[in-house]
Amino acid sequence: MEIVRKYFSEFTEHQAQQLQKLEIVYKEWNDKINVISRKDIESLYEKHVLHSLAIAAIFEFQPGTQICDLGTGGGFPGIPLAIFYPEVQFHLTDSINKKLKVVNEVASAIGLKNVTTQHTRTEEIKDRKFDFVVSRAVAPLKDLWKWSLPILKAKGQGQFALAGEEKFYGGLICLKGGDLTEEIKESGLHPFAWEIEQIFSEEYFKEKYVLAVKR
Repeated sequence: MEIVRKYFSEFTEHQAQQLQKLEIVYKEWNDKINVISRKDIESLYEKHVLHSLAIAAIFEFQPGTQICDLGTGGGFPGIPLAIFYPEVQFHLTDSINKKLKVVNEVASAIGLKNVTTQHTRTEEIKDRKFDFVVSRAVAPLKDLWKWSLPILKAKGQGQFALAGEEKFYGGLICLKGGDLTEEIKESGLHPFAWEIEQIFSEEYFKEKYVLAVKR
């Protein structure tokens, strides 16, 4: 928890309590349904919570924004972002239902009111549109973009987000690691990229990035 406070000091008391509860609830549920590796659960706040919040360190979302977390797994980056942005709506999807059971239990236990879940592959969502799609390393960039496009609102129909001086009127934001040269080349896209180690100084974030593709 302290590693999160090192970089984010603006939490309300309620948000701080929600963050504090995450470790207890995740450890309890991870013993029943393994969604986080045994090794990583001890580094929950660094490797999962803070990593997810790298998006919040770059992007400022407007109240009312609707975001889909594609392939959320155990709830990352969606759960930490939902705590950080209580006035933003997050829809967490995954093709494995038992993972969403954990997500639902965590959200309920810490009192998150801005999270919904859906057991589905993102490409099967037909009845909803979102301002942004977020994801954490679940597929190559070209696939993430292909799956995201059909569920993104048309430019100008939704909320925008600020990344410094840059305005994003919707798009894909994903967490990636390693040498991305070939992956970006194969995607045919020209994503914006931020090195997380320039934001968080911990060794874990070396060669980890936030990539964003505008709608």
